[in-house]
Amino acid sequence: MEKQKEKRKLGAWFRLCPARHLLCLLSAAVITGHLLTRGSRGLNAAISENFVRPAHRVLCQLTAAVPFSVAELLIAAAVLALLADLVYTALTARRKGLGRQLYRAFVSLCTAGLVFYGGFCLLWGAYFYADDFTAKAGLSTEKISVEQLRTVTAWFARLSNEYAPQVPRDENGVCATDRAAVLARSPELYRRAVERFPCLDWPEVPAKPVLCSRIMSYLDFTGFFFPLTAEANVNTDYPPSLFASTVAHELAHQRGVAKEQEANFTAVLACLEDGDPEFVYSACLLAYTHLGNALYEADRAAWEPIYDSLSEGVLRDFAANRAYWSQFDTPVQTVSNTVYENFLYSYDQDLGLKSYGACVDLLVNYYYETALAETAP
Repeated sequence: MEKQKEKRKLGAWFRLCPARHLLCLLSAAVITGHLLTRGSRGLNAAISENFVRPAHRVLCQLTAAVPFSVAELLIAAAVLALLADLVYTALTARRKGLGRQLYRAFVSLCTAGLVFYGGFCLLWGAYFYADDFTAKAGLSTEKISVEQLRTVTAWFARLSNEYAPQVPRDENGVCATDRAAVLARSPELYRRAVERFPCLDWPEVPAKPVLCSRIMSYLDFTGFFFPLTAEANVNTDYPPSLFASTVAHELAHQRGVAKEQEANFTAVLACLEDGDPEFVYSACLLAYTHLGNALYEADRAAWEPIYDSLSEGVLRDFAANRAYWSQFDTPVQTVSNTVYENFLYSYDQDLGLKSYGACVDLLVNYYYETALAETAP
């Protein structure tokens, strides 16, 4: 009798929101399956090539048919639906019972979290445990010397100076790249990079501007790839000098480059191969930022003359970026960074947010010979 009563009680709780319970269970099963299979590189490679990439190809071509970010729309709709559900719970708590409605609200929150994370596991997680872009492209992962780092940093500083006068500038001398023009050209950005690395082959679809870009800035995001819609989404609010390289970074994710350090390297590669001055300049600033930071820590004496060689235009653009982002140095940004860093850790990206700077080894190994040849007396 007691067991039957317990079963009836459980059944009554389940019937409060059966669809949400089922979504929770299904999402939990997907997450569990992903966690249990992380150790199998072969299985994750098969999932990546035979399920994730084909699914993303279809999704990105479908979402490319509309000019706005479907991801942003879905996120906004989910947030509004969750808020509406919580308001409904509060308004009906007295009539339907506080305990029942609190439980219903708790299940709603669990459903939202599990469906979101389960979707990432299903349509993104396998990439982290299959062969990465470095392996597919056959890139060198050798350790680099400080002298190699100095040479490549100096080369990117020189390229930054060379291309700084070739980009449009406002009355204050700050880069005024047309973001809309960059987005319009984004589908063809990887054409030459694909010739060099066929593993980057992908349908030519544009990156998407985010309407609520100011909110992204408060969260310290310049862009994001949304696996559930296979869209590369970019913030259009911050100074445009690094905008083109951000577009390239998010498009790299769309093409299956999951790791942040590899997406940064791929962004630099694609922009330099493309050859358009605005893309090249943006890539040089991105590369110099990571290389310069690494050299500063490794050998400040070697870093100083390179930094002193930067032109006024380059320095103005770096200053504009610092001024913009300093206004968002708030607890909200700290929380956002902590959450995202833990997300990276959950996929065994042990460098956390420092993954964005770990492209240094890839840049130095790939461009050292070119930099050495072009800087030789």
